[in-house]
Amino acid sequence: MKKNIFKFFIFFAVLFSFGGFSAKSVELDFYFPVAIGGTAAVTIEKLTQSYMELNPGANINAIYAGSYSDTTTKALTAARGGKPPQLAVMLSTDMYKFVDEDLVMSWDNLVSAEDKESWIGGFFPAFMLNSQIDGVTYGIPFQRSTPVLYYNKEAFKEVGLDANTPPKNWEEQVEFAKKLTKKDADGNVTRYGIRIPSQGFPYWLFSGLAYQNGAKITNGLGTETYLDTPEMIEALQYLMDLSMVHGAMRPDVIGWGPTPKAFFEGQTAMMWTTTGNLTNVRKNAPFDFGVAMLPANKSYGAPTGGGNFYIFKGISEEEQKEAVNFVKWITSADQAAIWCMATGYVAPRFDAWETDAMKSYAADFPPALVAKEQLQYAGAEFSTYENPRVTKIFNNALEGAVAGKTSAEEALSQAQVEIDKILKDYR
Repeated sequence: MKKNIFKFFIFFAVLFSFGGFSAKSVELDFYFPVAIGGTAAVTIEKLTQSYMELNPGANINAIYAGSYSDTTTKALTAARGGKPPQLAVMLSTDMYKFVDEDLVMSWDNLVSAEDKESWIGGFFPAFMLNSQIDGVTYGIPFQRSTPVLYYNKEAFKEVGLDANTPPKNWEEQVEFAKKLTKKDADGNVTRYGIRIPSQGFPYWLFSGLAYQNGAKITNGLGTETYLDTPEMIEALQYLMDLSMVHGAMRPDVIGWGPTPKAFFEGQTAMMWTTTGNLTNVRKNAPFDFGVAMLPANKSYGAPTGGGNFYIFKGISEEEQKEAVNFVKWITSADQAAIWCMATGYVAPRFDAWETDAMKSYAADFPPALVAKEQLQYAGAEFSTYENPRVTKIFNNALEGAVAGKTSAEEALSQAQVEIDKILKDYR
């Protein structure tokens, strides 16, 4: 009898060691910043379900936590309360905050040396600028984007512009925008030439102008900003002049949210917005449209943006392993391609663009390639320690200047003084 019992235990030990049974399922809470029912949510649900079918021992609870801000608040509240989610997609620019509060783990310590080279090394370098601090990886790029120029091809034809030749530089952007601005018999503007949002998070699109003008915005370590340089001031003056001097953009601050609608309704012929709007524009623009890189000045340039995967401290070793496996799977070439095609966000890895599905998608819809091609010129999204406070100061300065309340130089110089006071303790 004892021999039989011993054989019985040996049998089960072998099964467990080879995965024949799972001692217990691993459950992960995965916070994600979308509203339930959207394309992104549906796609995440499908991908998550596919992973669980491939990995019967895993149970992924995709929790749709609202906006990026809502998601961060909920995740941090849970983490500070001792019950962190295992995984969350949160803004890449919040990385310094998470590290400063010692809430997230380094991915470098969770994967093998081979994975560090082949997996982490397989993401576009531009996206890693907001995923690493001094070479240490804290975020894995996923819901990532960059702004691009959308333009109404029918409006181009209407004013005698080549519908397949968007503006390539700042001078052409002004020239085209002025030509595309349309007035009625009474002199009232019925269509502006261009719309660059300056409300919501104006620092993001303005960063494109800054990079195009050769500016360095931060030191890349979260401890210093360089807002009051001639390059930065010139970039802001260019933005202000589009409306105040050239009359080609609506005066005063311009909202982020209403901009695609204004484009669809013919209130603007060109707009700067995220490539994450690509699917939205493709579905809703009632006219033929084009997509182009942001126009260059001294060079091409654009910021990256969007969210990273973060893995929280305070979770079990089994949960860590499952979280890593899930993120490796969902960011792999085939899954990244599905995500890109469904949402318009940029597939963040080189190999995703080599899949047959992505090659076919890009051949059928060439605008999908624009954001990828622009990444070679992209810089980091503005981010520092104390990022919400610092960014608010930067945003307020930009909004004040665009609204005509202050000059470009005064706005940025004062903002730099205020930010220095905040960041001096981190240097």
